[in-house]
Amino acid sequence: MSEAPPTGHVGAVRPGLVDLQVNGYAGVDVNADDVDADVVTALTHALWAEGVTTYLPTLVSAPEEKLVAALRAIAAARKRDPLVAHSIAGVHVEGPALSAQDGARGAHDATALRDPSLAELERWQAASGNLVRIVTLAPERTGALAYIAGAVRGGVRVSLGHCAATPEQIRAAAAAGASLSTHLGNGAVPVLPRHPNHIWAQLAEDRLTAMFIADGHHLPADTLTAMIRAKSLQRCVLTSDSAALAGKPPGEYRTPVGGDVTVEADGRLTLTGTGLLAGSGRSLRACLAWATAHLPFPAETLEAMATAHPARLLGLEHRVHSGADVVVLERDGDVTRVTSTTVAGTEVFRG
Repeated sequence: MSEAPPTGHVGAVRPGLVDLQVNGYAGVDVNADDVDADVVTALTHALWAEGVTTYLPTLVSAPEEKLVAALRAIAAARKRDPLVAHSIAGVHVEGPALSAQDGARGAHDATALRDPSLAELERWQAASGNLVRIVTLAPERTGALAYIAGAVRGGVRVSLGHCAATPEQIRAAAAAGASLSTHLGNGAVPVLPRHPNHIWAQLAEDRLTAMFIADGHHLPADTLTAMIRAKSLQRCVLTSDSAALAGKPPGEYRTPVGGDVTVEADGRLTLTGTGLLAGSGRSLRACLAWATAHLPFPAETLEAMATAHPARLLGLEHRVHSGADVVVLERDGDVTRVTSTTVAGTEVFRG
């Protein structure tokens, strides 16, 4: 890629970040009941300021009519702005075919969970213009294997997550075409057998690429280090799983995802009174910075997990090397900030 920064900027020019799981950021929530094209555009602009040039808005388990409305809003935002369309490479639907067990379902509304339906997936695609690129499901749900095979035939990647599956169910899902693990190590019941369990099975399954949340809260550094080594560097992707409360002051909030959520002083988001995580309070840029500071891997290797690796899964790896999607970073002591973001050759953010 070209190392020449945009005119007027001096700093480190790096590839734009690629985030496969974004629920919201900076007070903007794509899962809000009143989501529209303006909300989606605002989220995109907020992510540009964090150096994210390609991302998948992520919709969580909800009634079908709410999911369809959100998909239409995302499609409308893309239609009216080509740069927003460039950045939104598709949609990740996380659910609704997830485990109903506490812990495994995370912050997902238990009343919205249901078995997977290829007919519903077709309606999602009709509403969005075929924007759904990833669907996360629990492979133990009734009909999951047929759904995985059908979704993959239609060009949709299936990711395993929020599950309480057996190792046999994990392997069967991979054989049916599942190719990803959503925030591996999280979205699980609080207590698992030492072995066998579905986390070991997903780490061992070479057909699955693992997505990890490196925010310092979802996985301790030693755990994430061991999981990346077990999975192999090329089969790992960093995602933010950022929620709308990411970056908000400490306190208690009411949100569409999870209901009552507490933002703690260190940025950790939890379902109030439970200690269970309710998404991430950091952007992908901040996650990458945490990973670089705390994990024993070269900075360029970790950067690839937040750029080239997720882009490859979307068939967009050329974006990482083209020089058209870049971010300019300036360092001031221990703080690194974004001073410019360029999308498709156009500067979209200047700090």
